[in-house]
Amino acid sequence: MRTHPDALTERDRLQLKAVLANCPELTALTEHVRSFAHMVTELEGEQLPEWIESARAATDLPSLSRFAQHLERDLDAVIAGLTLPWNSGVVEGHVNRIKMLKRQMFGRAGFELLRKRVLLA
Repeated sequence: MRTHPDALTERDRLQLKAVLANCPELTALTEHVRSFAHMVTELEGEQLPEWIESARAATDLPSLSRFAQHLERDLDAVIAGLTLPWNSGVVEGHVNRIKMLKRQMFGRAGFELLRKRVLLA
């Protein structure tokens, strides 16, 4: 799925422009989503409090306002996740792989075979 506006064809760009012209709420939502995506990709978490304030002020977008409210619940952790270059992606990948092996073997064998498959994979 192409999400960056520069990746759109000219025809798609014109269609997007027409849709956004007819729906001011969608235009506002698009801007909020793009600025949030920029924060995530550029690791600019220090801008999050300002983004949350802007999102909560968008009273015509209640879902966005609720999302911002939920981010505030653990603001320090979210800012750290959007700022620091470290993540748990590798660990989550291993957990996902082990769970897949476990599902594949469900009802077929005991723990010892599962252990061997995990260690050999």
